[in-house]
Amino acid sequence: MTVPGHQEYQTQLDEKVSRLTQLLSPFSAPAPSVFASAPVHYRMRAEFRVWHEGDDLYHIMFNQETKEKYRVDQFAPASKTINDAMTALLEKVKPSDVLRKKLFQIDYLSALSGELVISLLYHRQLDDAWEAEATKLREALQLQFPTVNIIGRARKQKRVIGGDFVIERLPVNSHTFVFKHIENSFTQPNADVNCKMIEWALNCVAPLKGDLLEMYCGAGNFSIPLALHFDNVIGTEIAKPSVQAAQYNIEKNNLDNVKIVRLAAEEFTEAMKGERTFSRLEGIDLSAYNFTTVLVDPPRAGLDLDSLKMIQDYENIIYISCNPETLAENLTQLCETHDIAESALFDQFPFTHHIEAGVLLTRKG
Repeated sequence: MTVPGHQEYQTQLDEKVSRLTQLLSPFSAPAPSVFASAPVHYRMRAEFRVWHEGDDLYHIMFNQETKEKYRVDQFAPASKTINDAMTALLEKVKPSDVLRKKLFQIDYLSALSGELVISLLYHRQLDDAWEAEATKLREALQLQFPTVNIIGRARKQKRVIGGDFVIERLPVNSHTFVFKHIENSFTQPNADVNCKMIEWALNCVAPLKGDLLEMYCGAGNFSIPLALHFDNVIGTEIAKPSVQAAQYNIEKNNLDNVKIVRLAAEEFTEAMKGERTFSRLEGIDLSAYNFTTVLVDPPRAGLDLDSLKMIQDYENIIYISCNPETLAENLTQLCETHDIAESALFDQFPFTHHIEAGVLLTRKG
């Protein structure tokens, strides 16, 4: 596929900066710090449909405008590990009637560490014959890649050969953080830019003290690095696999001041107000914490009204947003009590219209 040039990338990035600046202008925000991406090999995840044509078998994608399919032998946005695996995998799947039968999609999850999970999705039930062939496939691929895991998925079925995760090692400033990234769970797709996001957040909190609350914490992407700065950290997350991964990550990073609780943001808001008690908070006395700072990284819809009101009680708010339009809507309320001290644009998704943004808000006066 054609790889866009540096100038085209810079032009698109400039357009994003202009759009974010315009959205933040009603709130007297400082000019955003801009964190660019590498123009190629930046995505740690990729998904492809599979096209069968006689004895041939290849990855395809669809043109979003025309909906027409096109063949993809290499995919420049994906990591080098994924590109290498795309070729190696199909070479070994094509000759196997068992592995290729009714295979309709292949998903890849890679890591800077070189680890790889390949998910094969089928329109049929998977049996022991499939598992035996998939085990041979994994063994063959491990001659080329340091750690490869294979997952087979079908309706109400998941067969795992090896594991369903990669162990990532993110270099942040002078520290390396260990993270378990589970297949089919949310992780930041652009690892290099994610490191820049974490470094920006660490820079924002450098002068701050006390305890940190993180809502929508996932597997602890921010909670764990920021725990090196704050006295205590509590993260909330509703997805059970992410909570389990976060507990693993806390242990592997040798932290004793982080707790992750499986609560929705709305539920935690009720707990903070004393309106409800939750067994999942057993042993945690929220009143004993000195929460001075809250970090939120909500879904595209932004924060609900109750959560917005709740975080306004904090001196400092770090808001990471994957949708600057809903960020701007939420800032209309947040800037009644807080000022924007810092803003940033993280180009997680080069050559798309998507913008990842961050703002640090501090209480007025």
